[in-house]
Amino acid sequence: MKLTHTLLTLSLVATTAIFAGCGQTADKSASTSSQVDSDLLIESEPADAKDVGEVFEASKDGDEVTIVGRIGGSQAPFVDGLAAFTIVDTGIPHCADDEGCPTPWDYCCTTNQLPGNQATVKIVDESGQPIPKTAKGLLGINELSVVVVKGNAVRDDAGNLSVTANQVYVKDKK
Repeated sequence: MKLTHTLLTLSLVATTAIFAGCGQTADKSASTSSQVDSDLLIESEPADAKDVGEVFEASKDGDEVTIVGRIGGSQAPFVDGLAAFTIVDTGIPHCADDEGCPTPWDYCCTTNQLPGNQATVKIVDESGQPIPKTAKGLLGINELSVVVVKGNAVRDDAGNLSVTANQVYVKDKK
């Protein structure tokens, strides 16, 4: 009886893992913040948005930027518990649906094109503090969503680009 119970439990765990998707990571905090924050979302697309690669090349620390990109660049582009994620230049192709890639947003087919075409977006409140909610639920976005964010460029010592943003336009939810 005990062996049957153990085997049944293991079978249920294995079935759950299979249906959850190979290579996909669960966003545990998305369900706790499923309310979209309309104060952060802007209703119309800014006309002056530039692709990630162009902003990466031209921006300096502190510059005001309006940047457009597709959420991705890794298997887990969202930061758990913070409104932060990575975006990739929309001109860089992600893995096609017909290739059978379980995580096309990780750009595993074009990783060599990511340097210089990727940025981290950190959504901040009016005082400049990071918002402690996962962006997926806060903004109603997913992996491969296309977003336009307005904010300030932040460059680290290695030259990586981050954008502290307080306005987001969701161009394509995916």
